[in-house]
Amino acid sequence: KIGEAVLIDITCGAIELGIKHLTVYAFSTENWKRSTEGVRFLMGFNRGLLRRRRDELHRMNVRVRFLGRRDWKVPRSVLKEMEVSEELTRDNTGMTLTIAFNYGGRVEVVDAVKRLIADHDAGRLKGEKLTPESISRRLYHPDMPDPDLIIRTSGEERISNFLLWQAAYSELYFTPVYWPDFDREHLYEAVRDFQKRSRRFGAIAENDSD
Repeated sequence: KIGEAVLIDITCGAIELGIKHLTVYAFSTENWKRSTEGVRFLMGFNRGLLRRRRDELHRMNVRVRFLGRRDWKVPRSVLKEMEVSEELTRDNTGMTLTIAFNYGGRVEVVDAVKRLIADHDAGRLKGEKLTPESISRRLYHPDMPDPDLIIRTSGEERISNFLLWQAAYSELYFTPVYWPDFDREHLYEAVRDFQKRSRRFGAIAENDSD
């Protein structure tokens, strides 16, 4: 519950920094393995969070989108709140807040490949070759840019099935700070660390030695 206030604070901090896309992990496809009581709480909490916060995000000119499977297990009441939030904020231009909900990186790739096969079987490929780009175009939000920076809190040094395809050349930042304690100052620290890095995307920098 404390993380709800953190989400708003981080969103405000990202806006101050001029960040155009912020993606947060709210519920993974693996979280269904939790206890029935725990899953029920998370569903109800996320439904309530959208009701409580969407008007505030709308006033901040934030566009809200969701990333993940909507046709699998998600209660209709939660889907309704997701749809209302998206419709309310769809024309906002300040920043896009993407909430990964019922999301898994591997599942997203599987779903993209299924779409590719379906397009092939339906004769819609029209000579399109199987390339990384052809898969990227069939991800949940193909217009969403690959993340420049992925921040992992809580002292864990893994990305836990988050944006696996898109994270190929993302910079990773690990912090021991737990999410309920993470605020915009920690975000600023992560961005400052990111700004010191040299991103080559597989190339060799001119000042690198052999």
